[in-house]
Amino acid sequence: MSSDPIPAYQAAGDGPFRSESSPRDEAPQFVLPLVVRIEKSAPPPRTDALETAARAVLTLLSDERAHSEGEWAQAVRDWQDARIRKVVRRARGAEWRRAETLDGITVTGKSAEVRVFPPVPLDGWPKDLAKLQVSGTELDDPEPPADADPAAPVLWMSPDLEMSAGKAMAQAGHGAQLAWWELSDEQRTAWRDAGFPLAVRTPTPSHWTHLTTSGLPVVRDAGFTEIAPGSCTVIADHPALR
Repeated sequence: MSSDPIPAYQAAGDGPFRSESSPRDEAPQFVLPLVVRIEKSAPPPRTDALETAARAVLTLLSDERAHSEGEWAQAVRDWQDARIRKVVRRARGAEWRRAETLDGITVTGKSAEVRVFPPVPLDGWPKDLAKLQVSGTELDDPEPPADADPAAPVLWMSPDLEMSAGKAMAQAGHGAQLAWWELSDEQRTAWRDAGFPLAVRTPTPSHWTHLTTSGLPVVRDAGFTEIAPGSCTVIADHPALR
């Protein structure tokens, strides 16, 4: 699998946040849309939704349409040349069925369904996606998630921050993307061929403190919604990066 060039600051793993002015701010701004299916009668567990969103981002990044001369390649390049934004909206019933007719990829977890779409201009969302709500993605885990497999990638969510499920899904996607950028082509191919196994978990405060000094890729949020700019939200712990 060939990889397109990645801007240096992204490959370094410092996430979408930059405190200083950057040419990225002057570039046209794009956003990666994700839609989570939340039916009233059967909402997905929170952790399953977060893990499915992360795998959806990886699935799009690894798709041939996002590379070289693929039909999504220019949109992905434009998105990566600007601030790396992701927005999660929710859909159910007819809304979800309309979303599935748009160009994109649906990724299914244990029960969660997330559809990811090629990046669009910040003010140029397709009509059927623009009508979907961002709020209302409050999800819970009926049972505490099992311990993560230490041999598999883990996206560690900050225990110090409270985020809606939609916000946390976007952050998990950021974390997965940072891990993806750090891997070699061979490591990316192996991860993809295995079906992108990963876990999203919240560590203890002491473990989080250790992770923040581990040198692993860290997502620092740009602060557009919910939390303060520069907040450390996710640490991407892939076995190949340890």
